[in-house]
Amino acid sequence: MTILLPDAEWRHRPGLDGLLDALGAAQGQARFVGGAVRDGLLGLAVNDLDIATTLDPHDVVDRLKAADIKAVPTGIDHGTITGVIAGWPVEITTLRRDVSTDGRRATIAYTDDWREDAARRDFTINALYADPLTREVTDFFGGVADLEARRLRFIGDADARIAEDHLRILRYFRFLARYGGDVVDDSAYAACRAAANSLMALSRERIADELTKLLAVAAPVHALRLMVDGGILRAVLPEVDAAGIDRVEALMAREAASATPPSALRRLAALLPPDPMTVDQVGARLKLSNKTRKRLVLAVEPGPTDEAPRALAYRVGMESAIDRLLLDVDRPLSALDPLKNWTPPSLPISGGALIARGLPPGPDVAKALHEVQKIWVEEDFPDAARVSVIADQIVSKFQRARQ
Repeated sequence: MTILLPDAEWRHRPGLDGLLDALGAAQGQARFVGGAVRDGLLGLAVNDLDIATTLDPHDVVDRLKAADIKAVPTGIDHGTITGVIAGWPVEITTLRRDVSTDGRRATIAYTDDWREDAARRDFTINALYADPLTREVTDFFGGVADLEARRLRFIGDADARIAEDHLRILRYFRFLARYGGDVVDDSAYAACRAAANSLMALSRERIADELTKLLAVAAPVHALRLMVDGGILRAVLPEVDAAGIDRVEALMAREAASATPPSALRRLAALLPPDPMTVDQVGARLKLSNKTRKRLVLAVEPGPTDEAPRALAYRVGMESAIDRLLLDVDRPLSALDPLKNWTPPSLPISGGALIARGLPPGPDVAKALHEVQKIWVEEDFPDAARVSVIADQIVSKFQRARQ
């Protein structure tokens, strides 16, 4: 039976037809592949577009330039060129076959055999191609049926696929969380468990990237529990345990109940033990940016239990305040209400204004300004008129103390 990729808005984006003409789609030299086909068949939004082609990558560059399409050699050594149309990046990769693999990287050779290219991919649902003109789907390994059954399977032998690229262990659970159903493929899960220690060979950046993508999925809890039960992360993230999964589940419920957009980083903070030092150490191990590590630490850092939400947001920033209020299951969700449509203001007075009121220049100015700020925060950020009154009182207090 012929399967057709449904027509959708993304297929009519400006410049796409010109790109396909340049790649010889009408001659069978280019097809949509991977996520666009998978998500397109499911009726999901297609944000990232990949095209597979029989053309050599240097030929791709020449053809795009001739068509006045920007070509970026993002991975030309591995056969990938990024074409940019109307600001939209499209990855174009020459058909490949693996010559050798070591679990971290592969030595590849180019091919013009579509089945050979499909056979080196990880899951059946990722090895789907679609003709851009006829929309006919090519499915070598039963990926369409797996999509319909919400079944995630490796192509061929699961142990062999994982041995080729250890990252496929983490990718398995990410795709399971997004596309899989309640039934887990026993051979795939067993292969992931058996090879879990091989994750130690991967860069921590790749592990962090996959874990963050998993936590960004709408419903990651089932996959996370399978990972903990199977000891998948034990070698690289021994801090993750069942209690962490429970915290993620509680956080997700609070995100949903408060209509707060989910955050993968907030969920990562929930997944890790609620200890600032441990969280920072894990962030360093995963080679996260200083900004990201700071946000994770602030999310779990203990603070005054009676601190007003706006005072908290002023002290740690709006993003971190929301993280902390959601992670603290003892705080009612109504604590988020004062932060809606509110932006932490700047103190509407300066040290110079205190000097103008008669406070001599020196260290007392900074101390007095700090006291003004403290009262201003405690009074829930009143306007400049009230701050002026507070400043008069504080300056008088410091002047009396100097007498």
